[in-house]
Amino acid sequence: MDCTLVRTLVHRYCAGEEDCVDSRTVYVGHREPPPGAEAYIPHRCPDNRIVSSKYTFWNFIPKNLFEQFRRIANFYFLIIFLVQLIIDTPTSPVTSGLPLFFVITVTAIKQGYEDWLRHKADSAVNQCPVHFVQHGRLVRKQSRKLRVGDIVMVKEDETFPCDLIFLSSSRADGTCHVTTASLDGESSHKTHYAVQDTKGFHTEEDIDSLHATIECERPQPDLYKFVGRINVYSDLNDPVVRPLGSENLLLRGAALKNTEKIFGVAVYTGMETKMALNYQSKSQKRSAVEKSMNVFLIVYLCILISKALINTVMKYVWQSEPFRDEPWYNQKTEAERQRNLLLRAFTDFLAFMVLFNYIIPVSMYVTVEMQKFLGSYFITWDEEMFDEETGEGPLVNTSDLNEELGQVEYVFTDKTGTLTENNMEFKECCVEGHVYVPHAVCNGQVLPAAAAIDMIDTSPGAGGREREELFFRAVCLCHTVQVKDDAEVDGPRKSPDSGKRCAYISSSPDEVALVEGIQRLGFTYLRLKENYMELRNRDNDIERFELLEILSFDSVRRRMSVIVKSATGEIYLFCKGADSSIFPRVVEGKVDQIRSRVERNAVEGLRTLCVAYKRLMQEEYEGIYKLLQAARVALHDRERKLAEAYEQIEKDLILLGATAVEDRLQEKAADTIEALQKAGIKVWVLTGDKMETAAAACYACRLFRRNTQLLEVTTKRLEEQSLHDVLCELSKTVLHRSASLTRDSFSGLSADMQDYGLIIDGAALSLIMKPCEDGSSSHYRELFLDICRNCSAVLCCRMAPLQKAQNVCFIFPQFLYQFFCGFSQQTLYDTAYLTLYNISFTSLPILLHSLTEQHVSMDTLKRDPALYRDIAKNALLRWRVFIYWTFLGVFDALVFFFGAYFMFENTTVTSNGQVFGNWTFGTLVFTVMVFTVTLKLALDTHYWTWINHFVIWGSLLFYVIFSLLWGGIIWPFLSYQRMYYVFIRMLSSGPAWLAIVLLVAVSLLPDVLKKVLCRQLWPSATERVQRSSSRRAPADAAPSPDRPLLMDPEPRPRRE
Repeated sequence: MDCTLVRTLVHRYCAGEEDCVDSRTVYVGHREPPPGAEAYIPHRCPDNRIVSSKYTFWNFIPKNLFEQFRRIANFYFLIIFLVQLIIDTPTSPVTSGLPLFFVITVTAIKQGYEDWLRHKADSAVNQCPVHFVQHGRLVRKQSRKLRVGDIVMVKEDETFPCDLIFLSSSRADGTCHVTTASLDGESSHKTHYAVQDTKGFHTEEDIDSLHATIECERPQPDLYKFVGRINVYSDLNDPVVRPLGSENLLLRGAALKNTEKIFGVAVYTGMETKMALNYQSKSQKRSAVEKSMNVFLIVYLCILISKALINTVMKYVWQSEPFRDEPWYNQKTEAERQRNLLLRAFTDFLAFMVLFNYIIPVSMYVTVEMQKFLGSYFITWDEEMFDEETGEGPLVNTSDLNEELGQVEYVFTDKTGTLTENNMEFKECCVEGHVYVPHAVCNGQVLPAAAAIDMIDTSPGAGGREREELFFRAVCLCHTVQVKDDAEVDGPRKSPDSGKRCAYISSSPDEVALVEGIQRLGFTYLRLKENYMELRNRDNDIERFELLEILSFDSVRRRMSVIVKSATGEIYLFCKGADSSIFPRVVEGKVDQIRSRVERNAVEGLRTLCVAYKRLMQEEYEGIYKLLQAARVALHDRERKLAEAYEQIEKDLILLGATAVEDRLQEKAADTIEALQKAGIKVWVLTGDKMETAAAACYACRLFRRNTQLLEVTTKRLEEQSLHDVLCELSKTVLHRSASLTRDSFSGLSADMQDYGLIIDGAALSLIMKPCEDGSSSHYRELFLDICRNCSAVLCCRMAPLQKAQNVCFIFPQFLYQFFCGFSQQTLYDTAYLTLYNISFTSLPILLHSLTEQHVSMDTLKRDPALYRDIAKNALLRWRVFIYWTFLGVFDALVFFFGAYFMFENTTVTSNGQVFGNWTFGTLVFTVMVFTVTLKLALDTHYWTWINHFVIWGSLLFYVIFSLLWGGIIWPFLSYQRMYYVFIRMLSSGPAWLAIVLLVAVSLLPDVLKKVLCRQLWPSATERVQRSSSRRAPADAAPSPDRPLLMDPEPRPRRE
């Protein structure tokens, strides 16, 4: 009986912590392991299909309806609609059902269209052709058909179709270069390494003969972490076990560069790739505007319930008199008299809720949705955002958060590559206190390329000369730089070698700058060939060092090391890293002189690194090798074991010297930072640089100004004071003075204002964010957050309502009308008007206003970023604005209702002596309301175009035409037509025309007064600019604001 399967399972799950890891086994090329090696237990893994869409054909309707009815307004109108179907209500179910159906349908179409575009993009990706190895030859198939274990070939400039373990490449050294810009924004080339035992397999036949299994961790989203090991089987010997790390993993979405082709085996496919795990949505995102609208709608819901309760109570007070409860012309049946009083009261309450339900504007959501959807096209069409170099414009993947672009409060930015060019230039190096500057200028002459000048006192002696050359060798060897011929490189920096021209490629521009700088001082790194690093010394001799180990750089250690063996058999450990990580591990060397030079360079904004070494005996190295190998092949807790091993190895070092490189600021970086601060946006800079280096760069880019008072929360300060004392002291400094700080709201930051800038390093930040022992969050977090909010800039170094008020004036007259109709639940407006008010009569003008309105021109906003403060922090949708528009809606409703009531009370208004009935009265109120709310929007419009004119005046014309047709024609599909000839008879009356004009004028009076008085007495920054622009316009003969929508002021380059 074969017990291999049982033995394997027992070993895997019961053998200890190493095998408790939740891991998977990948069979390379789907080949089973040799008999007796281990049991073949295939894992079920997804295919390589990518799904970024939200819906499918089958779940679209239920899932979309569920998401839409999570909104308060939609759910509320659904309940109202069901109530209208169940009980006898004063209005038809159509009045609620049709607007709800319209909103749900339009929103579903918009979301369905956006999801259809995602389906198209997914289909294009999933059907891309991929080459994979099958039976010793290349076969093409669609990307979606890839499976875990398939061996894939990727050519230069192609993207990796899934997460691959790098097996071999066309390069002899088994390396390849990739760019991960689509994953993490890094455009520099990163070097990845093939498995040592498979890098010699260069053909399809060779790679197909590979017999190996891979054990690795389950899929997880960290782009920079991977733990695994590969077992390579041979016919006779036990399997060779090699560790696998992030340097062996090629991620989906990354692109192959400067390498002809590579072979890799798929380990994570489809939605299990790291890229997919990072963009999978955890929950539906809602903007601040939508959250505010939900809160305001709850307020209106409370008002609605209050109205219904008041009317219900007043109805039964009114009906307490017998002749009112049961008049002679409307006798009750016996069943109605026996009906339970509480049930009748509840039914009446629901009926009043239905009657007043339009205070909650269901169409507001569809207006917002359409504004987002159409606004995304405005972003796409913006030619100012078109990049001529790439030939690409902006792409809007989803429109859900468009309005958040105008509500940015904080900007977090990296320093290297964002504020700076990430194009390093070697400036100097310091060896045992002696400074060397390549290409130094002496008496106006540039010294030869290989020459150097001692900038301190005298040249080093014989012993110093040996240390100097050892320093140069250390810089030439301690790196991960790759060398490639000039003809094969697509654009990196070139090495000024006297022989054949070549290029240095590395994921870190610092390493390239150091290797090139040392080359100008006489030592040239040539290549890594067959695990030997070659360099040319000052005497033009070639030196070869065997590369034994690489102790890779990480953001925690902040250093890297290499162990090499010279031709004479001497073993060296060369280490370079940040001064804070090197100096504590040094036992010998001129520490004080080098530390002084490092601090001086840091203050000047230069990036500094320290270099140290130690010699190893053969026995020491053998112990180091065993220690590293045991840590590297571990599947459980590998990072901790490697960190402990590195800590044991990188100690008792001898300090050699330090280097300094410069990373210049991006063009206009300083102007951008200054503009952001004027706009009230807080900028946080995150960098791994030394504090002095980072602070110097922040001064250069104007993040810190001349009068900025710097506040420090650094490890050095925490050595002298406790964290509690430091934060309390800063809190007193910042928070207690914040009330006295003054800001000029028009010009941005005041020049003489006391400004605060906070500097914090990674260790101090970790201490602040560290949770308490009981698992709760630290009480220092809120204090630290308050300090940050009152600082204009933070440097982290060493890191790793208008439409709702339309609806108030719409439904409040309905509430007032109940006091004049015996609380009989008689509706004031016709069913058609109730249904179309939000859908047709008032929706289009506000939609187009939201899309085309410009308070000030784009050029003005660029010149004065402080104008951004007027709309920041959701300023136009705050409680003060909400309450103002609500009370204004109540005022307008009172004007509409009582103005019409008192003007026509007991008055003959037609030529034949007839008086207006209730439907004519309601139509008059509705007409005044439609004209008022539309003209209010016209008053609020600053940027007039032909589109605004068309929709504003066109919507009023549409209302008039609709009313004429609705009441002027006998419609055969209606069982009764209470509005027949009502609108025409109203317009035939002179007093009706007078009422419309007077009531509209009175309703608009508060808006006109506010607009005039506030602009003259308390103008905002935007209003000041508008006023000054209007004064300059005639003199400057400025083009009409309509012009951008009609034609371009000057021709633009045509897109191909």
